Amino acid sequence: MTHVGRPNVNSPSRRGVLRALSALGGCAAVGALGTAARAATPLPSTTGGYPTESLARVGPPDQQKAQEIRAEFLHAWNGYRRNAWGHDELLPVSGRYREFFSRRHPVGLSIVEALDTHYVMGLDDEVARSLDWIRSRLDLDVDADFQVFETIIRLVGGLLAGYLATGEAELLARCVDLADRVLPAFTMSPTGMPYRHVNLRTGAVSGAEVPLAEIGTNILEWGVLSRLTGDSRYYEAAKRALAAVVARRSDLDLLGTTMNVESGQWADGADIAPNPPTDSFYEYLWGGWAMFGDAECLNWFRIFDASLKKHLAERVGGLLWFKQVDHRTGELLGRRQSSLAVAILPVGGDNALAADYFRSWTAVQDTYTVIPELIDYSRLTVLSPGNALRPEYANCAFELYGHTGDPFYRDTAWRYFQNLRTHHRVPGGYTTVTDVTKRPMAKGDHCPAYVFAENFKWLYLTFADAPRFDYTNGYLSTEGKILRGLRHPQ
Repeated sequence: MTHVGRPNVNSPSRRGVLRALSALGGCAAVGALGTAARAATPLPSTTGGYPTESLARVGPPDQQKAQEIRAEFLHAWNGYRRNAWGHDELLPVSGRYREFFSRRHPVGLSIVEALDTHYVMGLDDEVARSLDWIRSRLDLDVDADFQVFETIIRLVGGLLAGYLATGEAELLARCVDLADRVLPAFTMSPTGMPYRHVNLRTGAVSGAEVPLAEIGTNILEWGVLSRLTGDSRYYEAAKRALAAVVARRSDLDLLGTTMNVESGQWADGADIAPNPPTDSFYEYLWGGWAMFGDAECLNWFRIFDASLKKHLAERVGGLLWFKQVDHRTGELLGRRQSSLAVAILPVGGDNALAADYFRSWTAVQDTYTVIPELIDYSRLTVLSPGNALRPEYANCAFELYGHTGDPFYRDTAWRYFQNLRTHHRVPGGYTTVTDVTKRPMAKGDHCPAYVFAENFKWLYLTFADAPRFDYTNGYLSTEGKILRGLRHPQ
């Protein structure tokens, strides 16, 4: 079913924000936005006794390794600039490009994704070049269906992180414009859980069956936007979506995988956490607490944290994994594990559990050199042999190194980088691998835009002492966007 809810381009909140931004440049605009935007219900306090998910500065930086990582990021980026500039994603083997959201209308996805990476790596010429393209070429008035989840974590998140890095008022204006185009996916839903797609021009929404992660991975981006603009609609929409899912948990405090957001009924009965497409739902419950002090999000996180440990966690051959079960009965359904799941466990402060799970995936890396997309963990056998330049192992290593100071995580992150350079690098940049079990590994022809937001950033921050990142207060989104902790040294 498709519903139409045209975005109100002339809404008071948008007009007020754009007026404020046109009158004020840089970060000075932030203070004015609270009065320019409509009156809003305050978000939960950001002061008080809640954890900030701080990353300690532990051990001396290894600048030589950091510079090697930065050089490889530039190799990937220069391939994009040569052959795909202004388009969404690079095809580095053929030297062509492809669009991610709409085949007819690029939105410079890789440019937006890379903004805060350029900034923390000190690549100011690339920041300036990217900003110039966004100012002059980015058009969000697109008559096409955009996936809500990807739009929020990649485009909204990228524009937010770029604004926080540069203070460029145009980025926040574009972000507000985009968010208002996406908001009908939430407001047109009878349950408050967002539809899967929204047309950015017409506001038409579609896709009633939505995976769990896509319903609940938006409170970080929406919350930061609400704070910057003083407009609580975004945070409130994200919170309603989370609450609607929590209310539909089973008696075992487990969740299904896909929800019909119109009927409010589960479309399936399998709890597959922390695998996708449910993974970042749990990550963002914790994020609602760690970023905004939302105690209700913390309570929900604790409910599901306890239930997953009780009903899904198990050890096979001394390694920690998470089985799939019926969310109503707890009956075993499978023992598959996705490589994307490794990044979820460092949230929540249980470093011992996260360390166990990271070591499970380290065993997979040691076995196959490059981690395959999907395994049967009962035998560590490969079920899906590709690797789409996945950043989650590096993400987890960064988090656990910051939380524990154990050099093991730097060592394993460096092996990940060496394997990345050996098996994914091509003359035109970095590309996917289609079969990690072959030697040489069979390569694809695709560099996902998230590579510019994640892989090299996680690695660089692990080894560098980046003066533009606050290691004691930094917080990154599921897409690697720095939403707290960007510094502006004199």
